[in-house]
Amino acid sequence: MAGIPHDHYEPKSGFEQWLHRRLPIVSLAYDTLMIPTPKNLNWWWIWGIVLAFCLVLQLATGIVLAMHYTPHVDMAFASVEHIMRDVNGGHLLRYLHANGASLFFLAVYIHMFRGLFYGSYKSPREVTWLIGIVIFVAMMGTAFMGYVLPWGQMSFWGATVITGLFGAIPGIGEPIQTWLLGGPAVDNPTLNRFFSLHYLLPFVIAALVAVHIWAFHTTGNNNPTGVEVRRGSKTEAERDTLPFWPYFVIKDLFALGVVLVVFFAIVGFMPNYLGHPDNYTEANPLVTPAHIVPEWYFLPFYAILRAFTSDVWIVMLANWVTFGIVDAKFFGVIAMFGAIIVMALVPWLDTSNVRSGKYRPMFRWWFYLLIIDFVVLMWCGAMPAEPPYSIISLIGAAYWFAYFLVILPILGVIEKPTTPPATIEDDFNAHYGAKTHPAE
Repeated sequence: MAGIPHDHYEPKSGFEQWLHRRLPIVSLAYDTLMIPTPKNLNWWWIWGIVLAFCLVLQLATGIVLAMHYTPHVDMAFASVEHIMRDVNGGHLLRYLHANGASLFFLAVYIHMFRGLFYGSYKSPREVTWLIGIVIFVAMMGTAFMGYVLPWGQMSFWGATVITGLFGAIPGIGEPIQTWLLGGPAVDNPTLNRFFSLHYLLPFVIAALVAVHIWAFHTTGNNNPTGVEVRRGSKTEAERDTLPFWPYFVIKDLFALGVVLVVFFAIVGFMPNYLGHPDNYTEANPLVTPAHIVPEWYFLPFYAILRAFTSDVWIVMLANWVTFGIVDAKFFGVIAMFGAIIVMALVPWLDTSNVRSGKYRPMFRWWFYLLIIDFVVLMWCGAMPAEPPYSIISLIGAAYWFAYFLVILPILGVIEKPTTPPATIEDDFNAHYGAKTHPAE
């Protein structure tokens, strides 16, 4: 890792030297496992290994499921039933894949909010944060397309509603929507496109994850204090860090084991708890469900999409200023994607010189309110688009944008943070007492 002095791999045997000159893969693995890691990392840092597990699980189960799935509107639903009933272990594979997506998003939301609280997006980690946001968007696209594949009622009508959003874009919306659908409506070409992209995107995500890991290995891990590892000498760096192996690997594996106990309990005893019963009915273009609800991990952004109706003053103002170009539907699309864009811009919106929220008393209250706001938006997204849920969604959406665009910039100016520790070693000793450094 650039900047932090540490021991690098030195090939010893003749074969190791021969391989190292041609393909330094052992060196790469060694430097990854032995990377100096801030020794004060807490349990909020265990979700990276959960995300890695989820990615491998989704790839492995998805490849096997694809062997038995038929991407055709006349056979897709029946092929899923075939997987569930006739394929050996097929029901387990499908439930692992479906619930694995939920665990994936739960872990990524915790991972992102941890980064927002501890300032992991601040210099020099802006690019690492941006790559993470791109991964998140790719995950959302992959999950949406995967939800369409079972070709149940919620799959069909969810695809109809979401792809219809692109049609709201003035001028170019309809051609984009037609290209995405492969025709004028959700039909067989749509299913084929979505199946192809759903199979492809996880490998793109895997490549982005590799770049993401490379990025934070280059800059070094953030930590709860936000204080950087000392780079003056190898001795100082060793006082602030521990090798990733075995200390953090064992800790992460223990945490993963605890998470998997809960995960496999859900897969084994309540695999359909997070699903929608309408999706166990084959898609019928002539019957519209009473209430179209996406998967839970889309609900906060779905609530923001629906919050901006034609009677909201900011929508009316935008419609008047643009001479009718920006209507309520288009404004909702802008707000939904804008909710993600403001997260991507947070490295430049947060004006505080202090990285970690542990030392920002005013920031903490606003941040906790943001978490509550996110949960409330999730709840509203699952409710009908009518009062009082529409009003609560509007308030929640307003706070989401206010937090990033107004509150964070102002807090950096008016807030008086407490003083962080001088070094990571000082923080570690304050929590656990001075320890003898592990023998080299």
